[in-house]
Amino acid sequence: MRTAGLSRLVREEWFLGISVLTSFAFFAFGKPLFAQLSKPPLSVLIFLWLFAVVLGSAMSVVRHADALAERLGEPYGTLILTLSITSIEVAGISAVMSHGGNNPTLARDTIFAVVMIVLNGMVGLSLLVGAWRHREQHYNLQGANAYLGVIVPLATLSLVCPDFTQTTSGPTLSVAQQVVLGLMSVGLYGIFLALQTSRHHGYFVADGGHGTAKHGRAARSESLWTQIALLVISMVPVVFLVEQLAQPIDYLIDTLHVPAALGGIVMAVLVATPEAIGAVRAAVADHVQRSVNIFLGSVLSTIGLTVPAMLLVSRLTGRPIVLGLEHTDLVMLMLTLVVSIITFSSGRTNLLQGAVHLLLFIAYLLLIFEG
Repeated sequence: MRTAGLSRLVREEWFLGISVLTSFAFFAFGKPLFAQLSKPPLSVLIFLWLFAVVLGSAMSVVRHADALAERLGEPYGTLILTLSITSIEVAGISAVMSHGGNNPTLARDTIFAVVMIVLNGMVGLSLLVGAWRHREQHYNLQGANAYLGVIVPLATLSLVCPDFTQTTSGPTLSVAQQVVLGLMSVGLYGIFLALQTSRHHGYFVADGGHGTAKHGRAARSESLWTQIALLVISMVPVVFLVEQLAQPIDYLIDTLHVPAALGGIVMAVLVATPEAIGAVRAAVADHVQRSVNIFLGSVLSTIGLTVPAMLLVSRLTGRPIVLGLEHTDLVMLMLTLVVSIITFSSGRTNLLQGAVHLLLFIAYLLLIFEG
């Protein structure tokens, strides 16, 4: 029995072997590999290699988080997922900020891209697919309001207010303002976690539910601690490889003169894709409450944890950071927040809501190139 269980574990965790081998390759031969970045075909190959392995490894992290969600129920499973993915995001942005040329807008571009991809792309696709299959789906309105009640002020203070402060020039904040913003972000997120996991745990489970997440898959036989260990082990190569990915991204930005926002978009895709797949699967299975917890929790953790982390990295490395959005990005953020408030104001989802969010996502993609 033990041999059979080990054999099954090896079959299920085959991609971990690829992650480990890739990590070893870049740990041992990183310098000669990155020396080839000046050759366009090899630079593309290195970028695609790292991107595919990081994305696949992140998918493994999501799979283990889902397994824990089945055992722990909501909102704990989703919380583990969002915190795991956010740590990957912070590691990636920190690495890009620490290597090569200065890119003060990277953190802002990544956070904004995550917000657009999640609140428009992920929400739109999840609601559209869920409504197409189940007509109308229901979620706990109190939980959605709790998420948005923190997301809206933090997004405004982090990405909008820097455009209007006068202590410093441009869309930046003074040291005192950065400290206050960082403390407010961490403090509000901490209060939210206390509400989510204890005092008002019931806000984040479906009405009449008990927080158990049954996704229609066979129960895993591993112990709880084994699943936690697999989650942690899966994250280690992701954090290392996303730091390696920073170098080809930095090369593209500085050498090939591509738009500076590309680094943020690449990081956002890595962060959002695994969660998007989980949210869409949950919506198709008529577990829209889990979808709501995933995408709203993802945005909240991105703003509430990534912003203070990047402010701290900026102070420690001496690299300036620009947070304020400009031009059409500012308009798109405000429009997205307003539409999200309207969407999550009834406790029910339908096809029209999903279509509206997807159209906003298409507009965001268009404005990247035609802004």
